[in-house]
Amino acid sequence: MKIAVDFDGTIVEHKYPAIGKERPFAIETLKAFSDAGIKLILWTAREGELLEQAVAFCKERGLEFYAVNSSKPGNDLFAGRDGTSKVLADIYIDDRNLGGIPDWGTIYEMVLDLRRPIRKKRPWWKRLWRRH
Repeated sequence: MKIAVDFDGTIVEHKYPAIGKERPFAIETLKAFSDAGIKLILWTAREGELLEQAVAFCKERGLEFYAVNSSKPGNDLFAGRDGTSKVLADIYIDDRNLGGIPDWGTIYEMVLDLRRPIRKKRPWWKRLWRRH
């Protein structure tokens, strides 16, 4: 599983171009995801020196990413016909989501729910013909 996570407003409070205060439990939650084998992608509009500062901020706190603004380490972004780029992930965590961003405890629970195996129900026709 891959999770693309925004930086400003998501990992830290919005203070762009400065780096805001860390949002409560953001780094700890992301490290727990990484420890569970989830690949984390830093997905941000920052570039150049501002991007390097964000990566360093996370690294100083023990959080490293599988890739930065890319779907794979060392690869260029997927470029669309109109010049836009898209990072491919299973989940996107961003403060600009519809309804805003929940607290990191809620995010943790939501991701865990997605990773739990889905119990398959018996087909309806087998339930009708079950033996007594």
